[in-house]
Amino acid sequence: MKKSSVLLIYTGGTIGMIHDAETGELKPFNFNQLFAEIPELKKFEMDIDSYAFETPIDSSNMNPKIWVELANLIQANYDCYDGFVILHGSDTMAYSASALSFILENLGKPVIFTGSQLPIGTIRTDGKENLITAIEIAGAKENGKPIVPEVAIYFEYALYRGNRTKKISAENFEAFDTPNYPKLAEAGVHIKYNRAAIRHPNLGTKLHVFESWSNEVGFLKLFPGISENFFRNVLSQKGLKGIILETYGSGNAPHEPWLQNALKEAIDNSLVVVNVTQCSSGKVDQRKYETGSHLEKVGVISGKDITAEAAITKLMLLLGDELLSVEHVKEQLQQNLRGEVS
Repeated sequence: MKKSSVLLIYTGGTIGMIHDAETGELKPFNFNQLFAEIPELKKFEMDIDSYAFETPIDSSNMNPKIWVELANLIQANYDCYDGFVILHGSDTMAYSASALSFILENLGKPVIFTGSQLPIGTIRTDGKENLITAIEIAGAKENGKPIVPEVAIYFEYALYRGNRTKKISAENFEAFDTPNYPKLAEAGVHIKYNRAAIRHPNLGTKLHVFESWSNEVGFLKLFPGISENFFRNVLSQKGLKGIILETYGSGNAPHEPWLQNALKEAIDNSLVVVNVTQCSSGKVDQRKYETGSHLEKVGVISGKDITAEAAITKLMLLLGDELLSVEHVKEQLQQNLRGEVS
């Protein structure tokens, strides 16, 4: 049987840092010496190659241009490898994993994001286990086919769907969760895959990369006492095409005439408004309460149980396609494109 092959892509982040032997300072890991630094990888019966961005990127500096660069790198190497592992800073990993899931249409191979809370060169690092298991998952096959042919995040013994994931802790090793979706796998003595939760592509479809994005979008989070002036100023920003409206509970907002009027005016002027909940779990149901139904009446789109990270990246991608009308964008926002909503 042919050995699996995995391409390891280092973008930057904590996981790729080691201590300099002379100065003791943290410096980027040399991925040309991957097997020397992590000899455990030699035990894998698979071919592992690595590619590192010339200048490591702090995840706080991540942006759509880099997402497209990553996607094109995967596409260029798609036929040469069985899976891909992306090392990435944890702060914006959920955004990047969501974005890649939308960019890579018809993906049929694993793209596994991972990182760490401690540098790989420290004694108590979580980076080695995260990296080793992410590689194992990326190369895992069953009957000649990849077990996890989707964009996912592996962190601290758990595999999550990328566009369902949220970072929940800045300090704990268990830094991520998917509150509205089960784990794709759990790693213990063995890796136990939740096959019913894993998404599979249509057979015979070719990978396609979307390269057009719009960053004329934003978040508008409601809070008690939000003023009409502030609300209207956000909605009337020059060039703004879309807003993710973060509401209370199951999609509720103040039942104020000025708020309804401001939203209706903006939506009538082609602004796309998507309603997501501020809660860490649960979904938007705009028909449940009067404080939600008035949003639906003026044309606000329910985000259902989508994460804020997936909602904003999905909106950016759809608005970046100049061939799509506003109505088509709204229609696509209500569809489950990559397993991002139930």
